[in-house]
Amino acid sequence: MITQDSIESLKARLDIVDVVGSYIELKKAGANFKAPCPFHDEKTASFVVSPQKQIYHCFGCGAGGDSVKFVMDYEKLNYPEALEKLAHSYNFSLSYTDNKQTKSKTEIMERVCDYYQGLLSSNHTALSYLRERGVYESSIEKFSIGYAPDSNMTLNFLKAQFFSMDEAQKLGVVGFDGGRYYARFIERIIFPIHSTNGSIVGFGGRTITGHQAKYVNSPETPLFNKSRLLYAYHHARQDIYKNSQIIITEGYLDVVMLHQAGFTNAVATLGTALTQEHLPLLRKGEPDVVMAYDGDKAGRAAALKASKLLSASGFKGGVVLFENGQDPADMVKKGAVEEIANMIREPKPFIEFVLDETLSSYDFRDPKAREEAKSDCEGYLKTLTQILQEQYKTYLASRLGISPSYIRLTTKHQNSIQTPVVKNSYKDPLELSVIKTILEYPEHIDMVVDMIDASILQFHQREFALAIEGRVDAPELMAISIDDTIKSISDPNELKAELKIFLIRHYERKLQEVKFNNDIPFNQKPFYIRKYRNEITSLKK
Repeated sequence: MITQDSIESLKARLDIVDVVGSYIELKKAGANFKAPCPFHDEKTASFVVSPQKQIYHCFGCGAGGDSVKFVMDYEKLNYPEALEKLAHSYNFSLSYTDNKQTKSKTEIMERVCDYYQGLLSSNHTALSYLRERGVYESSIEKFSIGYAPDSNMTLNFLKAQFFSMDEAQKLGVVGFDGGRYYARFIERIIFPIHSTNGSIVGFGGRTITGHQAKYVNSPETPLFNKSRLLYAYHHARQDIYKNSQIIITEGYLDVVMLHQAGFTNAVATLGTALTQEHLPLLRKGEPDVVMAYDGDKAGRAAALKASKLLSASGFKGGVVLFENGQDPADMVKKGAVEEIANMIREPKPFIEFVLDETLSSYDFRDPKAREEAKSDCEGYLKTLTQILQEQYKTYLASRLGISPSYIRLTTKHQNSIQTPVVKNSYKDPLELSVIKTILEYPEHIDMVVDMIDASILQFHQREFALAIEGRVDAPELMAISIDDTIKSISDPNELKAELKIFLIRHYERKLQEVKFNNDIPFNQKPFYIRKYRNEITSLKK
């Protein structure tokens, strides 16, 4: 069981914008950040993240909480699992009440990495391969490159270190089949894969014994999701921010060699295409994105898919293709560093690349094919903003050899006019202000309860009662707390004045009820009228 002190220490390190922003794209909105809610289907951004209060709240579905709650709901994890995932991401060691659980996931991954790295120096075949590719000793050390031996050696190492085989299986270090454990990485050069904060979350392995699978990665685990990670991002992050540019390649060795040549803002996808889940990470620092891919058929297809995704998502940047069977690692080895630099400086813009690649797959000698090419490109342009559509309309027409008037474009926004949602619940600014004051300045609670109670509120009795009880995690209170349009009152004198106004309004309402309520006996009305008028006069003094 995780100790409470350990949990509080971890939470103190977490930043809600960083945590949520690693899963979904957040956009600045005043003091807060906004996004479409990841927990229900919506097209408008009603999901708000408050860096000041370290909470999130969706005004559409009511979801809300802190960093831990978000990870629990998004990853479908229980509370301890979410804490452990966050601890690993932030390189934080949790403490447990059970001494048997003191070996953390971080320790297991790091010790296995150290073991693999130690074996590399004694494996002639692996070292020869790396040297043939031009990898320096300094790069081997920087990227902690290692070597995985046969299965039994890895299993024996884990047992000798008293690591739980069940835990090693959960982390993807070993597998289990036919009633026995086996090492997932056998006779391969090993590339450790880190989270954005530098913790080891998985491994990539390249065969040196002719295995059919040239590269293999760790399986999906609670810590390792290849669609949200980029190889060497923790090394490249500072230079990405500094240069406002990120170079994305296809291979681990491409990254190692580019860093070796000075392109220290290079990263790689983990054996998968660029996906929507990568975008929050790419958005950090708002860099230009350069896709540096092989010029073969597979590389061009991957670059095309990525360019469509990035351009439709508003990213700036372009594509660099390495032709003649070469990749970035090959060019660095032969010393073509300046040539790479020139290519990186002038990539082909995403939109031009998509249009040119799409058109190249059609035979323009066939009028029908030309028509299909036009339709295909129009479909892509419709995913862009209206300004970009107009800008590239002429470019497409010139490539097709037709008049721009033949290019038919309608933005998706024009075809999706939404009926505004009408909310029936009335929000009373004064009542909400008092409630938010209780949340932000609990030292004022005594003054508030001395002057008013929930019964005299018209619209927000439940929220008031929850605030008095200290139920700050209630969705209704999170919505109030995160709403910048609701003011809170720090000055006790100002609060007292507001509460008087609140009471005056209450007694004026009661006075009107007496006057027009026929259920009150006529001879009793003067008593109530006099009573409420006296209360109002007293409060106005």
